[in-house]
Amino acid sequence: MSVLSWRNRIHELRQLLHDIDADIVFLQEVQGKSDRHAQRFSNWPEIAQHDFLASSVWQHAVYGRNAERADGHHGNALLSRLPLLASENLDVSDHRFESRGLLHCQIDFNGRTVHCLCAHFGLFEDSRRRQAEALIERIRSTVPDDAPLIIAGDFNDWRNRLGSQLAQGLGVTEVFEMLPGRDTSASPLPGKLAPAFANMLALRKKRGAASPARTYPALFPLFRLDRMYLRGFRVREAVVVSGDAWRRLSDHAPIVADLQII
Repeated sequence: MSVLSWRNRIHELRQLLHDIDADIVFLQEVQGKSDRHAQRFSNWPEIAQHDFLASSVWQHAVYGRNAERADGHHGNALLSRLPLLASENLDVSDHRFESRGLLHCQIDFNGRTVHCLCAHFGLFEDSRRRQAEALIERIRSTVPDDAPLIIAGDFNDWRNRLGSQLAQGLGVTEVFEMLPGRDTSASPLPGKLAPAFANMLALRKKRGAASPARTYPALFPLFRLDRMYLRGFRVREAVVVSGDAWRRLSDHAPIVADLQII
């Protein structure tokens, strides 16, 4: 998800992320530095946006700089409550008009290494295809075949052309395609995620449909731009979070998933 910038809602975003209380958070278009926002808003954080969002909840906050501007830079970020073993940011920009990156982090989960890649792909289909090829090559060359894997982010893949490419190349499955084949539109989220959604409208995707969820625009989601691809996990629940609070914060509706490592 990316934060809308015409008003300073970074404090509200931090609170909502803290309410969800996820173990790992994948973010795109995070402001690593913005002199323009710092001058415009009196309560703009003095520290980098990813560190401010992490606060006291996530002990590890990693930022991958993708796009440079005259007044600062932005990129992908990963927040983790679990121990961070390693991280690397990869430039997968396909042309000079778009700066895109892959943030690859290794997380320790009870002695097992989970590979997490935060992605933001381009606006053009040929660029996305080549970026998917770079993603596949990266994982094949650095991630063991039996290692748990999460790939999440904004793929801009509104025609759903990348799913089969990633499935064939990596053996991953999109999170909403892994849910049991039943409609649970009225069922609660399990475990610790349930309280966070007590006052939110969670738009659940009907089970059994072989396509990702609609996440854009957040006001009325029509396009399937944001994805979470998995390997080595079982999905307990996955939702697209909506409601007035989230619509004010981003043009993309966030995805939240409750996963069990296999």
